[in-house]
Amino acid sequence: MIEADYLVVGAGAMGMGFTDALVEHDPDARVVMVDRRDGPGGHWRAAYPFVRLHQASQFYGVQSTVLGGRVQESGPEAGLHERADRATILAYYDDVLAALRATGRVELLTGHEVEGRTVVERETGRRFGLPQHCRVVDARYLAPEVPSEVPPRFAVDGARVVPVGDLPGVDDDPSRYVVVGSGKTATDAIVWLTDTEVGRGIDPGRITWVRPRDPWMLDRAVIQPDPVVYLGMVADMMRVASGADDLDRLFLDLEDAGIMMRLDPAVTPTMAKAPTLGRWELERLRQVEDVVRLGHVVSAGRGRLELRDGSVATAPDALVVNCAADGLRNRRLVPIWGEEAITLQPIRAGFPCFAAGLAGYVEATRDDDATKNRLCPPSSFGNSLTDWAAMQVRGFRASASFNAEPDIKAWADRVAINPSRVPPGHPGSPELDAALEQVATHVGPGLERLARLSGETAS
Repeated sequence: MIEADYLVVGAGAMGMGFTDALVEHDPDARVVMVDRRDGPGGHWRAAYPFVRLHQASQFYGVQSTVLGGRVQESGPEAGLHERADRATILAYYDDVLAALRATGRVELLTGHEVEGRTVVERETGRRFGLPQHCRVVDARYLAPEVPSEVPPRFAVDGARVVPVGDLPGVDDDPSRYVVVGSGKTATDAIVWLTDTEVGRGIDPGRITWVRPRDPWMLDRAVIQPDPVVYLGMVADMMRVASGADDLDRLFLDLEDAGIMMRLDPAVTPTMAKAPTLGRWELERLRQVEDVVRLGHVVSAGRGRLELRDGSVATAPDALVVNCAADGLRNRRLVPIWGEEAITLQPIRAGFPCFAAGLAGYVEATRDDDATKNRLCPPSSFGNSLTDWAAMQVRGFRASASFNAEPDIKAWADRVAINPSRVPPGHPGSPELDAALEQVATHVGPGLERLARLSGETAS
């Protein structure tokens, strides 16, 4: 038997965030975390070596310990908050785990899987049960796929195919690089390939980019841990949304407002997972002119790609870089507090680390599951334009619910992982007052229009 009050399945960002908040605010809670990998950090332990957070470090991590906080003084992102790399994030989670273990109430079992209410040691097959009172917390429900851990989604018929994480270890220099994928992983791969300082430094003309869908992305400069900047962006977004006739027009207007960006001004994107991107990265990506828009790859052969809507020739020695994996999963929404498990999901729009911490705090401070679910209804990630609009409606609706509780709002205002907070002790400014006034003016009409465009209910 495993003696614990909570079994947290997954020691990635969501599992660590929930556990950190729960243990801090419930002095009696005993937690056993289980992960199939060899340490904390979840998918970061299998991520590609040159990966960085796409957003400011402060928005990531656990509620008790701020990740980062420095403003960059040089480089293409001077003036923006730093973004942690893989090594920094793994070291951060090692430190968080050490602090949790120091409470004497948290343990991490690595190399273990969970089957229902049974914990299985992968190497030996030993099985452990749970006491009846122990709650299972599913922190892997939306765990991202990593290209290095899943096979390509297409057949390989003679082509040389590597997951994106293997790029730094490629010894030769093929005449052509074929990057497969439309999301952040693909953009990271291309930025690294063309970087002359830390990457391969190749000419963008040697890259073929298989982009089944064009993405909308957020300008990183307006997603910053500064309430004037962030709340000003929210006000502008809701103002634009309130007058939108359809979703395509909405995103084009958000582009004009300096919030959204697209890779090709001649193509209207259909994907809205909306990671953040720097303007300097956008300029670099636009230098890749050989873009294939023939749907998903069906098979990769020597010198040829077969796609859903056609085929293209490529160099016989081309290196196919697989960046296609489900990084932001959109599974069926379920109540976070269910009969079988606590299933961690986003609550406000985006920012899963905040959702995990919020769920941990609410679990520690509330007794009734129905109340917890009322305060923290689940949201989802964006994918299509409709998904993105629905995510905003659900997220704002949830924010209104949990912020109505004075203690939850006080907690949320204290933690750096909450992007919309005004920190205690903030000196205030006319600019902040104006941003708050604009948010109050435009949120209602903006949500009403987004609800109509997405088919969601606004309240």
